[in-house]
Amino acid sequence: MFTLALLALTAAVQAAPQRGGGGMLGGGAMLRFGCAQTVIDRIDPLVDPGKVPSPHVHQVVGGNAFNASMPVADISGLATCTSCQFDEDLSNYWTAAIYFKARNGTYKRIETMANQAVNGANGGITVYYTSPGAKQVTAFKPGFRMFSGDPNRRTPSGLGMKATQSCYRCFTGPNFQGNTYSPCFDPKLDTKGFPTTPCPGGIRSSVIFPLCWDGKNLDSPNHVDHVAHPVGGPASFAVTNGKCPDTHPVKIPQVHLEIVWDTTKYADKADWPEDGSQPLVLSNGDTTGYGQHGDYVFGWKDDTLQRAMDNACFGPTCKGLTTQGFPVANKCTVKKMVSEDHDGWVTSLPGYDNMAGMSGM
Repeated sequence: MFTLALLALTAAVQAAPQRGGGGMLGGGAMLRFGCAQTVIDRIDPLVDPGKVPSPHVHQVVGGNAFNASMPVADISGLATCTSCQFDEDLSNYWTAAIYFKARNGTYKRIETMANQAVNGANGGITVYYTSPGAKQVTAFKPGFRMFSGDPNRRTPSGLGMKATQSCYRCFTGPNFQGNTYSPCFDPKLDTKGFPTTPCPGGIRSSVIFPLCWDGKNLDSPNHVDHVAHPVGGPASFAVTNGKCPDTHPVKIPQVHLEIVWDTTKYADKADWPEDGSQPLVLSNGDTTGYGQHGDYVFGWKDDTLQRAMDNACFGPTCKGLTTQGFPVANKCTVKKMVSEDHDGWVTSLPGYDNMAGMSGM
C-alpha cells in the first residue's frame, strides 16, 4: 500500500508522509521539494496579465522570470535562477496570501514558514509531483499553465473531504504537532474552510491540481477548461490511477501545493474579533477560506520532469536532477512591482476596495 511505502521511506526523504491517501502503485514517483518565497506582490500573470496592480496580493515561488506578463513560451529559458530545491525547475507557483484581522479591524499578512522537512527555506511553498508509474503520465509542455480552485466560492464544494482539492490542517503545537494523516484526510484537524479554533502550531493549506489534459491546449480562457479531473471525480492527494475522460485523455502529473502559515502569533483568542468569529481572510477578501486557489506556470528544463516521473524519483532528490541548498535558493528573488506595505499592519486589504465587480482570482 502506498502509505506504508511512504512511512518506510520517511527517513530517506526526510519527510513525514502520513497514513490515509493511497492509490500510487509500486514504481510510482513522488517529488516533494521546497520552494522559498520569491516575492509578495499584487500582480497575476495568469489571470490578470499585464495589470499592475492586480486585484489582490499573491505569494509567489519559483523562477525569477515571474512578471506581470509571462509569454506562452519556454519559461526555463527566461529565468536565470529558481527558489526551488531542484535547479531544473524554473516554474512559478503562487497562491493568495492570508491575513489576520485583529479585533480593532486592522489586518496583517500572515507569513509563511518552512514546511516539515524543508529546513532552511525562507517560507514559501512545498511542491509535489506524483505519477502512478513509468510512462503513465505526460509531463507538461513549454508554455503550459493552469489554475486550481474557485476564488469566488464561499460555501463547501459538496465533495467528500477526501475528494476535495483544497483543505487546511490546524497544527495543535510546535513541530507540526498532530501531523499524522495524509493531506485532507484527518477527520479532526483538516477542514475545507478556515479553522474556527486557534492553531498554535500553524496552519497548512493544500491546493491540488487536476490530473487530465486535453492534449492540445497549453491554456484556456479561464485557465481551467483544458484540464479536467478523472471520470470518478477529483483525485485526493497522491491518488493518480483514475481514468481520464475522453475529452481530456492525457494523464499529467498531479501537482499539489502545501503552504504553512505561521499562525503561532495569532493563537490568543483575546486578539480575535469580539463576536468570536475566526479572524483569517484570504487576500481577495474571502473570510471563509473556501475560495483558496493556486496558479501554475510550467518551467522545467528540457525533459527533466518527464524523466523524474518515469524513474520513480521520491522526495527532494532524484537521479539526473540537481538539488540546490536553500542558502542558494533563498537568494532567488524578484523585485516587487507594486509599492505597498505587505509586512505591517494595514487598515484594509491591499486592493480590496478595487475588487468590486472584478474576478476574485
